[in-house]
Amino acid sequence: MSTQKQYDVVVVGASVGGCTAATLYAKRGLKVALLEISKDLAHYKKICTHYVQPVATDTIRKLGLAELIEAAGGRRNDLEMRLPWGWVRGGDPEALGYGYNIRRQTLDPILRDLAINTPGVSFFPGTSVRGVIRDDDGRVGGVVAEGDAGRGEFRAPLVVAADGRSSKTAQLAGVKAHVHDNGRFTYFTYYRGVPLSSGATSHYWHLHPNLAYAFRNDDDTTLLGIFVSKGALREFKADPMGNFRRFWENVPDPPLIGNASPISELRGITEIPNQWRPAAAPGIAFVGDAAMVLDPIWGTGCGFAFLSADWLVEHTAPAFGAGKDMLGALDRGLEGYRKVHRSRTRWHYAHIASFSKVRDYNIFERLVFSAATRDAKLATRVLTYLSRAVGPFHLITPAALCRAVMVNLGAMLSGRNRPRIRRPREIAFPATVEIGGVDVG
Repeated sequence: MSTQKQYDVVVVGASVGGCTAATLYAKRGLKVALLEISKDLAHYKKICTHYVQPVATDTIRKLGLAELIEAAGGRRNDLEMRLPWGWVRGGDPEALGYGYNIRRQTLDPILRDLAINTPGVSFFPGTSVRGVIRDDDGRVGGVVAEGDAGRGEFRAPLVVAADGRSSKTAQLAGVKAHVHDNGRFTYFTYYRGVPLSSGATSHYWHLHPNLAYAFRNDDDTTLLGIFVSKGALREFKADPMGNFRRFWENVPDPPLIGNASPISELRGITEIPNQWRPAAAPGIAFVGDAAMVLDPIWGTGCGFAFLSADWLVEHTAPAFGAGKDMLGALDRGLEGYRKVHRSRTRWHYAHIASFSKVRDYNIFERLVFSAATRDAKLATRVLTYLSRAVGPFHLITPAALCRAVMVNLGAMLSGRNRPRIRRPREIAFPATVEIGGVDVG
């Protein structure tokens, strides 16, 4: 590695957010250094739901990635959610759109190969960041990195930190994360040849206090995951696989596991906090998990990684043509990116983080969610929110609340689908599993 290299953009981390940013900047004609700590070009993130939200599909197309995902077996996804009142399903397909279900071991190498073969991208595997370079005014102007060829400087007007939740770049730059605890733990594994009960690609079970998901992926695999209140952790760990199976045996309309065996180890995570940090500062930006991490039950990580990189490029790439005012224009673009990231994600973050506290449904959620199990228009509204195309206030507009009242009132007067829900207790392992306030063990 030579002592000093000069680029337009230095991207740290070659996963979803980093590869997206590097590719899109290079497509704009910029000179990009893409640094990745792993030497393995096929490495991938192992802790991920693999659910790419429909809101990211336009970015995927912009990258030229959609055809590659589908050729690799990625599935166009559709989502159904089981609540204590029934299933939210049957929304308007045109309004909802689609994203993709694809394993990270399939997606990451495809996206990385796309990035490193885009003209303008120089790829440096096995390279870790050791320091942040600043000018006399404190503005970030590059990184010090170390690889097999030694230590060197990568200088650029813009550094993009895409190195994950525990971003080393953020630590070196002194940009702290705001962390909010999650009251649940999770265990998950893969099966092969396990369809979902309705034929959909993606199911959520949101049955307070316990949550679960099942996603059909490429290569005929299905990812099953459960999220359980931490109060049950000790009992669960006494027999993890047995309790995992017992949980699914008692879920309403479960995946058709039958006698199928898992094809991967059962992985568990006991601490999965939500966190966010400011998405930009002078000379530096954060994308993907380096900017924000949400409770994985909602499957937002990949979608917001694609989106945040896209937002960043849209706000900052024009500055490189600003001549003598380039740095000023770039920092104004970074401030614009910081604001749009915050405005587009802050209420998603707040709502998801509040659910991570293992709280019960509030009055508005009970009203709208229960009605969405009975009405296609409200189902579309809820599923559009879950796609992250709109924020949570979309659920409680006057029109939505009025419709929910009328739908639920009609159901109660007719005596059909009368909403009944008791306040649930903590689940017990291994003998009994309690879902949505109904003892089924």
